[in-house]
Amino acid sequence: MEYGYPKGHVFYRKLARAYPLVTHGEGIYLYDENGKRYIDGSGGALVVNVGHGQKEILQKMTEQMGQVAYVHGTQFTTKSLEEYAEALGEILPSGLGKIYFLSGGAEAVEAAIKLTRQFYLESGQSQRWRVVARWHSYHGNTLGALSLTGRIGMRRPYLPLLIDFPHFPPPYCYRCPFGLTYPNCEIECAKALENVIRMEGPETISGVILEPIIGATIGAVVPPDEYLPLIQTICKRYGILFMNDEVMTGMGRTGKWFAVDHWKVVPDIMVLGKGLSGGYFPLSAMITRSQFVERVKEKRGGFVHGHTFSHHAVACAVGLAVLQFIKKNRLVEHSEQRGVYLLKRLEELKVFPFVGDVRGKGLMTAIEFVKSQETKEPFPRSNRFTERVIDLAFENGLVLYPGTGFVDGMNGDMVMVGPPFVIEEKQIDEIIGILKRTFANLNP
Repeated sequence: MEYGYPKGHVFYRKLARAYPLVTHGEGIYLYDENGKRYIDGSGGALVVNVGHGQKEILQKMTEQMGQVAYVHGTQFTTKSLEEYAEALGEILPSGLGKIYFLSGGAEAVEAAIKLTRQFYLESGQSQRWRVVARWHSYHGNTLGALSLTGRIGMRRPYLPLLIDFPHFPPPYCYRCPFGLTYPNCEIECAKALENVIRMEGPETISGVILEPIIGATIGAVVPPDEYLPLIQTICKRYGILFMNDEVMTGMGRTGKWFAVDHWKVVPDIMVLGKGLSGGYFPLSAMITRSQFVERVKEKRGGFVHGHTFSHHAVACAVGLAVLQFIKKNRLVEHSEQRGVYLLKRLEELKVFPFVGDVRGKGLMTAIEFVKSQETKEPFPRSNRFTERVIDLAFENGLVLYPGTGFVDGMNGDMVMVGPPFVIEEKQIDEIIGILKRTFANLNP
């Protein structure tokens, strides 16, 4: 069988890439058809949390398929749906309890946008429809989610199609957009939200959405401790719904079940994906408070929204199996402990002159590359530094997740390291060894 563009019929994500064909995975490892072993150092896109090839996940999936694989969400419920919603509800931040299951993170974000709109429409505030997001954020590639996404390169080709949603700067302390230094900055990055709200008109704003820890766009940027509570206070002040995108950070990735748990903040709406199913099945969720669901039920009988594969029986069986696996093996605690060790070992890489910053929480970490450690000057995009790191690490048997363009819309290089939670310290040592070997063979 021939594969790889332009051979065959697959429309690949990367048309210029020569893809190895993976035959199987086990734990943190992947194996291709030639027998080469790769460490899945990023869990794909920080998706794989319980590891590859976990047979008990497969067993639960096939059991559900044998009972019933699909029913429409307007016609039936299923045992797997009810049991999973109950189990997930038990670990959610207090106050969140109504869960709408979908297939991917962008779908969940779209549902969140629409729920905020319908809630305010039913509340007699029809002028509220705009959602505020941050620059250098990622919320998905569907048009509503892309309108929120603050990644310039992704937005540019589709600008005529995007919704006019306002944006404000991120809490990126390594390159503070206000030229300030924490803790003497008075958290100006949070106060910037209030400036945008006032400028746009608070009466037009329905929600504010953000990743508690910034993911793929800048790479594992952890905000100051005061940041999220201050954002929530601003939202409450203007009667705006506070929405958290935990698609990448949720389900234990940062060492807590949810990243907001680090700051004891409870949003009005939360979206989950990726680690919800650990990559075993397409699954996401939009989660909210009971009063918002009750409001839309009172006026129109329910949420004016839906997808063919929402509330999917097999997806929910897989989600429940993943949740149970994480609990049984104490993988949230494992993520926290291994994350401390991983970050400590990543600090060793600062001996290389092109490593500017290492950062993260739990098993969600990143390395930012710079032309100069002293000035933090980024490499020019023409250098393709991230791509060269990714390719050489891949050749050395390590899979990483790339990010570029976050400094000024074009320049900026980083890679994310976010392995499955089942990783052990000696395997982290192996990752560091490959990174050192990779960096030693790079010519900046």
